[in-house]
Amino acid sequence: MTPSATRGTVRAVAVASVVRLRDVTKSYGAGAAKTQVLRGVSIDVEPGEFVALVGQSGSGKSTLLNIIGGLDQPDSGEVEVLGIDTLKAGDAKRAQLRNQSIGFIFQAFNLMDHLTCLGNVVIPASFAHDAKDVEARGREALRRVGLSDFAHRRPGELSGGQKQRVAIARALFGAPTLLLCDEPTGNLDSETGKGVIDFFRELNDKDRVTLVIVTHERRVSSVAKRVIAMRDGMIVETSDEELAAAHAASGGGPS
Repeated sequence: MTPSATRGTVRAVAVASVVRLRDVTKSYGAGAAKTQVLRGVSIDVEPGEFVALVGQSGSGKSTLLNIIGGLDQPDSGEVEVLGIDTLKAGDAKRAQLRNQSIGFIFQAFNLMDHLTCLGNVVIPASFAHDAKDVEARGREALRRVGLSDFAHRRPGELSGGQKQRVAIARALFGAPTLLLCDEPTGNLDSETGKGVIDFFRELNDKDRVTLVIVTHERRVSSVAKRVIAMRDGMIVETSDEELAAAHAASGGGPS
């Protein structure tokens, strides 16, 4: 699944770290209403890692994920993703990086109700100038998540688990090197969530896709190869007991 280099496109290259952050800060608001969300965060994510970001609500997990994915910009610090300095790169280059090398999966699915499942999966192709074999690639992505027969159904006809699998297929459409997930099992029942988690583990083990997942669920972090805990906008060292408490405080609890 690793993309190859193509002239005129942003593709993953051999890099020491897929993600490299140094002293990243982020705040929202101004004056008395200013809230410091990230306080000097530094992390490295190596190729092929499966990382879970855990912590209480408001600890900065989702903000950090958005900065890694180029959906938000920090106030200060260094951000390098797949060998590209995203703070120095222009908007167009960041968008190209997201479209070609990074996949996003969100808790709320973010599907377009007026489009078919296949139409939702191939949305990334509309932002690419030279997309080829769009329908075939979309159908292959649906096949990988077990929804080959759902190509022409619309989101309103799907269960929550099926919607999330369509969202996963959309994220896989561009054969990403890095997959960023924000509470991907948060809206799913236990059995459906287990199936999604197993699929993530397969992607990581067999395809070597690097995963960074924000989660409050022990069932997700327990299969990750590394767990990074956050508190008050900072990376913290935690024991197993503290991780369990963090999950419980954020609503995940042991499972």
